[in-house]
Amino acid sequence: MDLTDAELAAIKKLIKRAIQEDRFPLSPRLDPLRAVLAKLNPAAAAALSRRPTPKSAKPATTRPPAPKGRPRAS
Repeated sequence: MDLTDAELAAIKKLIKRAIQEDRFPLSPRLDPLRAVLAKLNPAAAAALSRRPTPKSAKPATTRPPAPKGRPRAS
């Protein structure tokens, strides 16, 4: 394809925005966009290919769970 610099910049910008604003950043559907961006701009593709590490749902607690059954008499 014969694209001007402005057209190429617009395509790169559109692809980067689509990847960054996606609701599901780990979705495989973004892989083709990352591949195209890697061909157009390897530096930008490297920055966007770093997938976020999943965070744990809850921090570990140090207290054991409360016992079930009748409460203790004090």
